[in-house]
Amino acid sequence: MASYYLDVETTGLSPANSEIITIQYQKLDFNTKEAVGPLIILKSWESSEKDILTQFKGFLGSPEDKWRFIGHGYNLHFENDFLRERCIANGLKPIKLFDRPTVDLHPVGIMMNAGQFKGSGLDKISGKEGNGLAIIGLNESKQYSAIENYIKQEADAYIKLLVFLCKKMPEVLAEFQISLI
Repeated sequence: MASYYLDVETTGLSPANSEIITIQYQKLDFNTKEAVGPLIILKSWESSEKDILTQFKGFLGSPEDKWRFIGHGYNLHFENDFLRERCIANGLKPIKLFDRPTVDLHPVGIMMNAGQFKGSGLDKISGKEGNGLAIIGLNESKQYSAIENYIKQEADAYIKLLVFLCKKMPEVLAEFQISLI
């Protein structure tokens, strides 16, 4: 079993009309969730969308080996929809992220925001600066190093939140269980 941070950057918000420009993932310690491997960034500007999807599919391995890649992210429905639809658009067998175990912190972010969706983005509850919409303009103007800097900062912010929650949530559970007595 292996845990990985997972995210994608895209040219827009519609999987039917936008493309994936990066797929990034990073191995996490299975217990602590600290980063233990390099942040891998597959970049379409160095090859193509189809090529990075093919590379990522190869890394994932067969769907039957679903525990090989446990995806961790924030709003993984976005990644799932893009990975599935963009594979189909490129003539590839679709990636179905939710056929594998996943850990999505977005519902936790909503709860941390008093149950409210508005204001629950990763940029609102962590040290992350800005949101992914800036990537669209950076990609159009070919500012690839700025995209990579954003990706690194986002990965760091997510992993810090994940590690913090993995340490604190057992305490929250214990407090809740005591309140039941």
